[in-house]
Amino acid sequence: MRIAIVNDEPVAVEVLRRAVTGAPGQQVAWVARNGAEAVAQCIADTPDVVLMDLVMPVMDGVEATRRIMAAAPCAILIVTSDVTRNTGKVFAAMGAGALDVVATPVLAGHTAEAGMQALIGKIRLVGQLGAPQRTTAPRGADAPPAPLAGLVLIGASAGGPPAVAHVLRDLPADLRAAVLVVQHVDSEFVDSMADWFGSQATFAVSIAREGDVPEAGHVYVAGGDAHLVLRPDGTLGRDREPSGALYRPSADVLFTSVAERWRERAVGIVLSGMGRDGAAGLARLREAGARTIAQDKATSAVYGMPRAAAESGAATDILPLDRIAPFVTQLLRAPARRPTLPDSRQP
Repeated sequence: MRIAIVNDEPVAVEVLRRAVTGAPGQQVAWVARNGAEAVAQCIADTPDVVLMDLVMPVMDGVEATRRIMAAAPCAILIVTSDVTRNTGKVFAAMGAGALDVVATPVLAGHTAEAGMQALIGKIRLVGQLGAPQRTTAPRGADAPPAPLAGLVLIGASAGGPPAVAHVLRDLPADLRAAVLVVQHVDSEFVDSMADWFGSQATFAVSIAREGDVPEAGHVYVAGGDAHLVLRPDGTLGRDREPSGALYRPSADVLFTSVAERWRERAVGIVLSGMGRDGAAGLARLREAGARTIAQDKATSAVYGMPRAAAESGAATDILPLDRIAPFVTQLLRAPARRPTLPDSRQP
């Protein structure tokens, strides 16, 4: 893999260079000191992966990511020294096309080795994913609570935040549904991700809390390091079990809890992501009578989770990203349990 480094701090550049050259099969393609230089370099010599800082002179990492994805799309990993302070920019960059984020490792100290390994792992991951699809992201406004007509369940992983935001943005504010979201992301980013979803969505958005009663016009995002589940009494819960689940929170765990305990309308959706999380739970939802949707290959940044759902037969419908919210709206507003939409299943 040819990897580009975009950072204006010499010490950070040296750390990133060591991480790149220390792993087999990787080399530094070029180094840029600011966003404008990075855009020009990508156009002239597109690398496999860009390690993009956020705060730089001339042009920041968000704008650089946006311009690179427009002119010379490639896999972009946000690498920043102060993730907590820059979380707003992190999700703005993801909305512009970046695939993931990791903290810049330090050269010495008790966290140095762990930080370096985390960076190397993220580089390997985004290198496998390649350039994601681009999405748009204007915003809407909160909707007041209303009687609940159904649940919308969303599971996503790598490349998922912009796809989730796209669906949330396109759901009409007066739709009488509650939305439950499982997005695989490091726990330190969950609060900021929920804030960013809120800036895109027509519904109110919050982190799901133990005992929350799902309300229409509200999005509940799974918190870090706990599964989001529907309790037998219809409230939301946070569980650490099953502890053996590959991901926590897990879309499979959420979907299965709803399949077992919800008797009204439900729609399950699997969006962009690596692996198979969501496929088994989506199958349980389908068996329980829910409509189940997988994002299609053409619009998925990462066609792993949707592929698993489609190829296993768990998805009743395979749709491009921009048709998912309108289809969900039609399903939940129609008097029949399963209205038809022509050509809803794509090859």
